Amino acid sequence: MKLLSYLLVYRRFLLIVLTPLLLLPLPLIIKTKEAECAYTLFVVAIFWLTEALPLAVSALIPAFMFPLFGIMGSKEVASAYFKDFHLLLIGVICLATSIEKWNFHKRVALRMVMLVGVNPAWLTLGFMVSCAFLSMWLSNTSAAAMVMPIVEAGAQQIIRAEAEADALEMPCSNGSINPALELDGRHTVQFLSLPTLTLQQTPHKINTTVNSKPNHAVYSYIDSKLSVFSGTSLNPTFVLDDEPFLYINWWRKSREDKYSGIFKVMCLCVAYSATIGGLTTITGTSTNLIFAEHFNTRYPGCQCINFGSWFILSIPITVVILLLSWVWLQWLFLGFDFKNMFKCGKKKTAREEASAQVIREEYKKLGPMSYPEIVTLVLFILMTLLWFTREPGFIPGWSSLFPKYKGYATDSTTALVIGLLFFIIPAKTFSRTSNGENTVFGYTPLITWKEFQSCMPWEIAILVGGGFALADGCEVSKLSEWVASKLAPLGSLPLWLVILISCLIVTSVTEVASNPATITIFLPILSPLAEAIHVNPLFILIPATLCTSFAFLLPVANPANAIVFSYGHLTVMDMVKAGLGINIIGVAVVMLAIMTWIVPIFDLYTYPSWA
Repeated sequence: MKLLSYLLVYRRFLLIVLTPLLLLPLPLIIKTKEAECAYTLFVVAIFWLTEALPLAVSALIPAFMFPLFGIMGSKEVASAYFKDFHLLLIGVICLATSIEKWNFHKRVALRMVMLVGVNPAWLTLGFMVSCAFLSMWLSNTSAAAMVMPIVEAGAQQIIRAEAEADALEMPCSNGSINPALELDGRHTVQFLSLPTLTLQQTPHKINTTVNSKPNHAVYSYIDSKLSVFSGTSLNPTFVLDDEPFLYINWWRKSREDKYSGIFKVMCLCVAYSATIGGLTTITGTSTNLIFAEHFNTRYPGCQCINFGSWFILSIPITVVILLLSWVWLQWLFLGFDFKNMFKCGKKKTAREEASAQVIREEYKKLGPMSYPEIVTLVLFILMTLLWFTREPGFIPGWSSLFPKYKGYATDSTTALVIGLLFFIIPAKTFSRTSNGENTVFGYTPLITWKEFQSCMPWEIAILVGGGFALADGCEVSKLSEWVASKLAPLGSLPLWLVILISCLIVTSVTEVASNPATITIFLPILSPLAEAIHVNPLFILIPATLCTSFAFLLPVANPANAIVFSYGHLTVMDMVKAGLGINIIGVAVVMLAIMTWIVPIFDLYTYPSWA
């Protein structure tokens, strides 16, 4: 027993030591660069999954293992830890810092809650639709980083409103219990799960009171535990022991679980909707752009992939996955009560009225919009417009004004320009006194460097950098080519099975490798595979491209997941549990789409002349 307790105490240490040792035969026996890279990949993946080490610390493992194995030099590995994504993150965090500093996110969240209502399920759907729409035009990372502060504030307001409403109902909230628990009844009563209660027969009537006030929660609990036997006239009295009433503890725990579930659902809805929304447009995510570039380069005779055709094939997929994901998250963390969710036109309960009143009072406390809030809103809109108009796809964007430097400016360029303005624009304006004179304030920008540092998730930046380093290592060591070469025998299988296996493999690989790296690896393999089995390449490439974005399982699977995870409301297993369901939903919907409505759009059952 003592040994077992020691093992439990030191389980993380044992996992850290034993994982590399148990996997060590892989590079020692199979002395290839692919095996050495696979060894590093397995060690990091296990540490990420179990959180034996801090996630950022685990992400640094490739920085010393790749040079020791001779896979990549230290300078090459180091360059992978700071990419264009990090510059984009810096710019977006400047915006997020200003939003949070001046409470603009709280204003938006409260306003949205007032419009949609305090029902967490409907509010979650509203946030998912908003984030998915933004992600159609912006990068998934930008959409998640902008919406998450608003969602966080909205969840906090709902939790506060729920807590204040619960305080009115909470049994024995001051810790005292009246032992004279009396019922005006004609039935024999049994408590099925309260050993602290003793049953006595008495002809007296009794009242259930706590501090001279009727406790309806206790009444409802007693009613739920009644076992009724007709034909008896016993009047029972329940005498409580000195131990705390068991129901109170159970009740409190259930409320805490619900509050935790609300935070988890709302965090995950942002991460997943940002990824799902990016599927809708060619410019919505980098994997779509890589696919379009690869396809148009390999098959210049086909002009079928454009902004319009992609939108038509993907918008039904996005809508279906979004709705099913919403249902899944609700059921998984909060339960899905159709009766309460769809009670249109019915009168609000006392709890809902109390919660709504708290929200209205909080909104009134904010007062009118301040000057810093207005400036933050203007810069937010400007950043969004610049992102949207850089390369919209269907019309020339502002990047076309620099034809000599095509591809030089990215979303990070816009984010850094706007982010710099937050350090320049003053936070206060002149104000007039009663004499009509201007009062001069000391110059203070909208945000300071210390405020930015407090909001910048440096740990997440290292975490994502570790993912980039692993992706580069897999490519340099040719581990990715080895995995892809194993797909060659798929040509002898039925077409639907070939597509399904391709989708499942791509979905699995993209959980540990970056999405762009995964699609870059598999497109050159799947295109010849389609040609070899004499199938329209789009039949295999479209579902594989869509499934490359289904990185839902781990915080490091994509930057949107990492940003949401950094708020501290989720564990890795929460994300794995929820993401597994979303992955299954996504693959199922993509399979349904490629076998039904996408077929007539590209005439997929006909082998094209351009292939």
